[in-house]
Amino acid sequence: MLNRYHGDGDYTIKLDSIVLDKDLQYEKEPIAILDRDVRKLRTKETMSVKVQWKHRPVEEATWETERDMRDKYPQLFVDSSTT
Repeated sequence: MLNRYHGDGDYTIKLDSIVLDKDLQYEKEPIAILDRDVRKLRTKETMSVKVQWKHRPVEEATWETERDMRDKYPQLFVDSSTT
């Protein structure tokens, strides 16, 4: 059963903190890697990283594959000791 949502304002995005393009969209930008983990699938292992995104709280960090993040955002891995 669905319950009524009673928001406390934590999920609202502050408009002055986001730069929108002409199509009123914005690009998510990672600011830090918080954690690393090896995800085991049936026959292979995949490296994952927990990414904190700009303008989002730490609680909303997401797990992404390390390979995809290295391809899109190599600057996050410049100071990293693991390759």
